[in-house]
Amino acid sequence: MARYDAQATRRRLLDAAYAEFAQHGIAGARVERIGEAADSNKAQIYHYFGGKSQLFEAVCEQAILQMEAEVPFDPYDLPGYAARLVRLHERRPEIMRLCTWQRLERTEGEPNPVGVAFARAQIAAIAQAQKTGDLPAHFHPGFLLGLVLHLATGWVSVSPEFESAIDVPDPEERARHVEGAVRALLDGPLTPT
Repeated sequence: MARYDAQATRRRLLDAAYAEFAQHGIAGARVERIGEAADSNKAQIYHYFGGKSQLFEAVCEQAILQMEAEVPFDPYDLPGYAARLVRLHERRPEIMRLCTWQRLERTEGEPNPVGVAFARAQIAAIAQAQKTGDLPAHFHPGFLLGLVLHLATGWVSVSPEFESAIDVPDPEERARHVEGAVRALLDGPLTPT
């Protein structure tokens, strides 16, 4: 008789949910499809996660942890970090789709604590690098992180029409442009108005 592997079932459910939520969002995702794709069932989703909303939160946490593992944050190389994020989003567009669904459909309730902790750690690292003079301090550390993240995710959030009009199809060229933009952001004598 085969032994039941709870961790493997939970992992399959998370992987199936990741794909389902990225494709359909929270409202459009169906727990029946997730269970079927995971070779499991709806009851297991409720058993392991409590419900569809909690499953979505677990998927978002997984995406954050994967991003952190694949593209470690380096406050001393924000241009390089931004370029690495561009490359990640080119390889893994489902990450930004999940973020977009989260922003559109999770307008109430507390933000994901793993995401908040991740952002706070990055902001604290930038603040420390500013304090030691390794990064310019002309922007608040949180605002600087926001600018870097927006530049790094800009290509995956523009309309298809804009993407066609600008005609920069090479992902590596996009990464280089973003890296240069972050470098200019850091080098310039910019002051917020």
